[in-house]
Amino acid sequence: MRTNPRYTPDVPTTWIVNGGGALACMLLLGYGYFLEYSEGLAPCPLCVLQRIAFALLAVVLLAAAFHRPRSRGGGRAYGIMAGIVAAAGAGIAGWHIHLQNLPPEAAPECGPGLEYMLNAFPIGETVKMIFTGSGECAEVSWSFLYLSIPGWALLWFLVLGVVGLANNFRTPPGYQPRLFD
Repeated sequence: MRTNPRYTPDVPTTWIVNGGGALACMLLLGYGYFLEYSEGLAPCPLCVLQRIAFALLAVVLLAAAFHRPRSRGGGRAYGIMAGIVAAAGAGIAGWHIHLQNLPPEAAPECGPGLEYMLNAFPIGETVKMIFTGSGECAEVSWSFLYLSIPGWALLWFLVLGVVGLANNFRTPPGYQPRLFD
C-alpha cells in the first residue's frame, strides 16, 4: 500500500485542524463574553464587529470540518472563505489598534452606541460612523503582555487565517485527479 507523505500519523487531517480552528474561535468568543459579563468591559462597536468576524470564521471552519471536501476545489473554496473572513477581521482589528494609538487630542469623540446607530441610521451611515471611530474605541481598557484586546484579536486572525488557508489548500486524502480538477 502506497502512503501519501502529506498524510502520516504525525500530520493531523484537515478536518481536525479545521475543527480546532473553529474551537479556537469559539473559545475566543467565550472569553470576550466573559470579559463583558463577568469583568464589566462593555464592547465598543469595533469589538462587536471583531466578534462577528470570529463567529463567521468559526462557521466557515466548522463547515469545512464537517463537510470534509474530497476535491481540491472544495478544500480551496473553504480556505479562501476562511482567508477572506480572517483578513476582514484583521483589518478591523488593525484599524482599532490605529485608533487606540492616536494621541489623545487626535482621538475621535465619543459617539452613540452601536444599538442606537443601527436603529437610527441606515446601514451605510452606521458602518461609516463605526469606522470613523468613537472615543470608546480609542481607549485601552484591558491588556495582557503589552497587547490590548484588538492586538490579541489581530494576532489570532492572522494565525487562524494562515492555518485555514494552508490547511485547506493541502491535497485531500483519497484524492483522485480528474480531467478538470
